[in-house]
Amino acid sequence: MMHGPLGDQDGGTAVVTGSGPVAVLKRALALCNNVIVILAGMALIAACLILSYSVLGRALFHSPNYWQDEAAVFLLVGATFMTAAYVQSERGHVAIEAFVGLLSPRANRVRLWLVDAASVLFCTFFAWKSWTLAHEAWVDGQVSNSMWSPPLAIPYVLMATGMTLLCVQILLQLIIPLAKALSREVDAGSRQENASNQESNAVRR
Repeated sequence: MMHGPLGDQDGGTAVVTGSGPVAVLKRALALCNNVIVILAGMALIAACLILSYSVLGRALFHSPNYWQDEAAVFLLVGATFMTAAYVQSERGHVAIEAFVGLLSPRANRVRLWLVDAASVLFCTFFAWKSWTLAHEAWVDGQVSNSMWSPPLAIPYVLMATGMTLLCVQILLQLIIPLAKALSREVDAGSRQENASNQESNAVRR
């Protein structure tokens, strides 16, 4: 099953619609995700065309195939990892939700926040290892073992960038509920202060 939208996510979004740093980061990441989704769609179409050309070329013209498979794999790797942040923003990743019906909405919000906290730790480690592999591949000039020999830094950089964006997206989803709770506390304190001021003014009169 997939995570459905929860109340804290929708309400928390309203908290950061201003001009604060969280709001700016959220809008920038949303714009980046939208552009990446379009490019990923084009990459998937290109991978389909390349694989179709490869099959037809071998079947009809008996032409050698030494670059098509790897090119398609690189495109699929890029499309998969680079769109991870967009999928997370829509809560579209597959998840087991056996306890959703047994827990209250508040408990589900806490559960989802804890899952996001654990996820960001794993994704941060994954991103760090991916950047390490990309750096090693770039410095050592690593290439694949095929006749085409493309640089291995290409898929590693795509993996690392995608996982980094995913980490930022999960961090936003961790911060937004906290910002909402803080905003509620500030509003409650402001209302209480206004009520006290009104009481004091009434007594003086």
